[in-house]
Order: sequence, then C-alpha cells, then structure tokens
Amino acid sequence: MTFRFAFFSVFNFLRRFGWLLLGVVALSACDGRPGASTAAAGPDASASPAAPAYVGATYAPVSGKPQPSAAQLSAIGQRIFFDTSMSASGTQSCASCHDPAHAYGPSNALSVQLGGADGRTPGPRAAPSLRYLQTLTAFSEHHHDNDGDDSIDAGPTGGHMWDGRAGSAHEQAGLPLLSSAEMGNASVAIVAGKLEKAGYANDMRQAFGDEVFDNPDTAFKAAGLALEVFQESPTDFYPFTSKYDAVLRGQQKLDAAESRGLKLFNAADKGNCAACHLSERTPDGAFPLFTDFGMIAIGVPRNRALAANADPAFHDLGLCGPLRTDLADHPEYCGLFRTPTLRNVAVKQAFFHNGVFHLLDEAVRFYAQRDTAPARWYGRGAEGKVQPYDDLPSKYHHNVNVEAPFGQRPGAKPALTEAEIRDVVAFLGTLTDADAAAAGRAASTLRPPQSSRN
Repeated sequence: MTFRFAFFSVFNFLRRFGWLLLGVVALSACDGRPGASTAAAGPDASASPAAPAYVGATYAPVSGKPQPSAAQLSAIGQRIFFDTSMSASGTQSCASCHDPAHAYGPSNALSVQLGGADGRTPGPRAAPSLRYLQTLTAFSEHHHDNDGDDSIDAGPTGGHMWDGRAGSAHEQAGLPLLSSAEMGNASVAIVAGKLEKAGYANDMRQAFGDEVFDNPDTAFKAAGLALEVFQESPTDFYPFTSKYDAVLRGQQKLDAAESRGLKLFNAADKGNCAACHLSERTPDGAFPLFTDFGMIAIGVPRNRALAANADPAFHDLGLCGPLRTDLADHPEYCGLFRTPTLRNVAVKQAFFHNGVFHLLDEAVRFYAQRDTAPARWYGRGAEGKVQPYDDLPSKYHHNVNVEAPFGQRPGAKPALTEAEIRDVVAFLGTLTDADAAAAGRAASTLRPPQSSRN
C-alpha cells in the first residue's frame, strides 16, 4: 500500500483560507437554482428542506459570532495543553504524557502512564507520540489509498487512539480529559468550569464569544478545537527535521550501518517493515510518515505487569473492545491496533499498545523471532506448554498477521540476524527529529528492565 494523502491540515486550512470556503459552502447550500443539490425532506414537496450539512459542524461559521483565527486557537490550545489544573489531581497536563522534549510522547519507561484523580491510576494503554498525525483520516472499515488504484481495499484504517475510535483530533482531545485513568474529570461540566477559571478564559471569550461558558458543551467543544489546531502546528508536531529527512533533501548521507538497515527495512523477504511503515516519498513529493495508519494484529505478548492483566479473563482486543464498543460484533477485528508512525521511535522507552517492551532492539527482535522462537516471547500454560499469542484468546488467533517477517516455523532461521537487527535499529535512529535528539541518545543507553511477560 502506498500512502498518498495530499490535503491541507486544519492549521493550513484556517490560515490560508480562513472561513471563506465554509461561507461559500453555506451560500451554495442555500442556492435555489434548478439542479442545486438539497436533501430530500420526504414525499411532501411542501415540507421544509433539511438543514445544510455544515450546520453544527465543528468548523462551521455561526452567524453573529466571531470566527477565531488559527493563531488564536493555537495559542489557546497550547495553554490548555500545558495546564495542570485541567486534571482532577491538579498535577497532570496533556504534556505530562506527551512531553515536547520526547517528540510529544512519554518521558519515562512506564508501560502505561499514571493519572486519574489520585495521579497514580495506571492508564489502559501506552501513550503514543502526537507527532505526524496531521493527515490521519477518520476510521474506515474499507480504506482505499490515493494511489491511482481504487480497486484495492486496505481494510480497517485510520482514526485517533490505538483503536481508531476518535474520528478527529478535537474528538480525541476530549477523551483523556474525561478518562478516569487519565485526566480524571468526571464530566464535561467540570472541565468547562475549569476552563472558565483559567488564566486564558478571556482569550477564549475573545475567540469564541462572551457566551462561550454559558453552555458546558460549547466550552468543551471550543477547548477541543483549540487543542486540535495547536496540534497542527508544523514546528511542534510535524517538523521533519530528522537525519533521514536531510538525506531525502540531499543534505546528508546515511552511514554504512544505516544504509544496510534501510535496505533490510524495505526488503520484502527480510524486515518487510515498509509494508506498513512506508519509507519512500509519495508520488506527489510528500515525505514519508512511516505508517499507513492501518489496523493490524501482530500477537504482542501479554504484559503481566499491567494491573488489568491480573485478571486472566481480561484481554485488550483493540478494535473490537473493550474501550471501543461499536465493533464488538466483528470478531475478525479482535486483536487489531493502529500502526503507529516509526518517526521518533528511537526516543520511545515502551513499545506497542501495552508497552510490553522497553528497548527498541528487543521490539525489532520480536518481529524477527516471534514465530521462530515463541518460547522467548510468550508465557506457558498450566502444563508448561508455550502459549503463542498469549494476550489474545485462541478463537482470534487467525487474525494475527503471518506475512514476512512472520510466518516461519518454530526453530527455523529468523528473518533477521542479530547483526541485521542492529542495522535496522541504526536506521530507525535516523528518524529522530532534531529537537528530540537528546532524548533519543538517553533512550539508547537504557538497560532492559526485568521481564514483565512471564
């Protein structure tokens, strides 16, 4: 699959076109010319026509109300992002789990971050980086890449969060605020009350109108929009300042190990990483995001250090639950999680949705040896027999991907040797943005913690 999305981010949309385009849409929707597209109100021709589709949309202009600029929204969103008063504990902000110095990902090696009303409640999944999500589309069960061949159905793709349940960045921004294991606020009204007392409350009134706090839902929606626009800031969230970006610009060259690693990364019979983590420029010249945003099950080992996993009957099934509920009747989706970007992966200290691995080379080694050495990765049952894919009920094992580098028999030669794993890791280090380089160097010196799997 080739990732070829080529559309404006919210930030550029607002900055370049303001609300002009939406105004044009509004006018055209009211166009009474013959043939103008309107929604049918039913068989009664005298019935009132349906409201235009843009009414109530997050970005739609509202008559008589100010239209905030992208700069206003971004400034407000940035203040909300770093505001610890927005948490129930009063000690946690969005930046606590999404540290700018760590490419807007966690600054520690915890498998899942701690939050909630007490600040000590473990989250349900590992916190990802917020970078390079500006072209992430809403979730679709049938995705077709913009690669000139619409006949290829890429299957479930897109959506924010590991299971794609949030359809937009502003929707995603609201979920941690209300999660009992994250920011810990019990209701939208509580969040709105905190916003009204914040030091930037007047900025919100200027941007959204004096009555923005009259309705908690309106204030919450405004905060989500501001957070979304802040997260579209190019400098902060998609800088493209890694060594690999410099290589693509012709400004630097990969060293010998990095070059070997890139070849192994792309080779279909070796790492085959580029099948999901696209590594080449798109045909329109866009730099690769190192993800296709697709959903995939790879049989990650059970992390027995997680509190939820103390219950042997509990399983995080990703796309089909428990956090996402609308696809619970799709067993073919159980065990699938969204493919993350590998940009800044060398800065991370916890890998996969459950944070089961803490070293990058171990995560790569899992790909190479999952099926050839299952005893290394999975727990054993009561009879002492290794249980492959031990974090997924056996009835869903057929969902696990077996394409290269997976698919070999136990005891067979793994797809990558130890030397080749080191080369792939060397290449992955070239994907670290310049402002996260120090965090990447620190992560590379870490020693593996005691196993949390078996």
